[in-house]
Amino acid sequence: MLLCRVHMCSKTGLSESKSWEFIKYCFFGLFFVSAMALSLVTAGCAPNSQVNTTTANTGTANTQPAPANANVAQSQPAAPAANDNTPITLPVLDAMFADESFAGDLKSKAGLTDEQVSKLQQTARDAVLQLDESDENASTKISTEKANEEIKKIVGDEAKTKQVIDLARQRWAGTGDESMLSGRPNAVPTDTRIVVNAPAYRMDIFRDGKLEKSYKVGIGYPEFPLPRGMRQAKTIIFNPAWTPPDEPWVKGKFAPGKKVEAGSKDNPLGPIKIPIGLPSLIHGGKNPAKLGTFASHGCVGLTNQGVEDFAQQIAQLGGSSLTLDDIKNYQKDKSKTQEMKLNDPVPVELRYETIVVDDGKIHVYRDVYELGTNTEENLQKVLSAYDVNLDQLDPNVKQQLMDALQTMAVDAKGNPVDENDKKDSASDKKSKSGKITTTIKGKREIVIDVPQLAGKGYPAPVNLMG
Repeated sequence: MLLCRVHMCSKTGLSESKSWEFIKYCFFGLFFVSAMALSLVTAGCAPNSQVNTTTANTGTANTQPAPANANVAQSQPAAPAANDNTPITLPVLDAMFADESFAGDLKSKAGLTDEQVSKLQQTARDAVLQLDESDENASTKISTEKANEEIKKIVGDEAKTKQVIDLARQRWAGTGDESMLSGRPNAVPTDTRIVVNAPAYRMDIFRDGKLEKSYKVGIGYPEFPLPRGMRQAKTIIFNPAWTPPDEPWVKGKFAPGKKVEAGSKDNPLGPIKIPIGLPSLIHGGKNPAKLGTFASHGCVGLTNQGVEDFAQQIAQLGGSSLTLDDIKNYQKDKSKTQEMKLNDPVPVELRYETIVVDDGKIHVYRDVYELGTNTEENLQKVLSAYDVNLDQLDPNVKQQLMDALQTMAVDAKGNPVDENDKKDSASDKKSKSGKITTTIKGKREIVIDVPQLAGKGYPAPVNLMG
């Protein structure tokens, strides 16, 4: 399995903002697990700047789907625009520098000097260049701590370090309307949107509050965690080409700078990619074995068949028309990258929920990004959302839940999340900082029956495609 760094947005004719045009990346290879990051990816997924891109005709309006931003629930409190604990690793920081305006923000808003910005950019780039393929398991927390240490060395104090990280978090928080986020756990949308819950490896399509279809997906490696927040899908890109970067993980596999066509088995993007804001994509190219596990440098991964199906669904949600025959027509000339602009942007919500209620059951997912979500306090918040108190549960059920929280409060390698702070600092594990985490050891989910939750919770998958 290899990873692919894909240069994704420059000169592909995307109708995104200028900053998106600088973002280059999209993640993963069909058989890869290596280190590209769209500048996040020099570890990630990005369209190529050397491809011949043309713009396809916009799909015709569809009168059935409601406008993508309609019917937003008004009764639920808005979540904060950015998450205070969103992990910022050096490869993520590298992705931020793909947009030239980020360096300007560091100077004007954080007060960094030209020399500090230059050192910061080089340090982030070097971190990506040192990554290689491995089945070794690393850690989101260790990668985050390492980033904090390196940033502090350069900028000199805690306050400026926090400013740099906050600026990166703000940019990564989302490119959509954050007021559409709900403060309620397991919130069921009442509008039309896409919902991705990373720990569940699941993506859902909601239309007017009704779940219509679910997909099993691959998510970003711990070193390149999938972000959280509201995004927007505005464009579907067909036949995205990929140019291998001149980086260590490429050598011996591809010729750096030589374009890999969309139809090649070595193209990690597959036949279709859908940008959802810096620096993430939803795209194909995934081996079925990579669904339900780590598969990218910050993108949502589908099989080729899955992304073709999803493209048709999201086109309809966006008030446009796209059929399988249309997709096949686009694929007739794989050397020509084409895009279809949606009539209406489609909201895409990226979540990180490890405790999910589902009709009489509680699903406790592995805390793969080590955000400390599998706690008794968080469990009680979820239960309270359904008017259930933890202490009122049958003692055996309560004990099962507490055991599940402890079992699932571990990283990809199986190390308890809390113990990472006690055992291994970022410097202690420096020898492993150059490894990509590609596998998950142990259980990924525990399901507990809770009779008091019958008929409540987030809906079970519908027409699941994996």
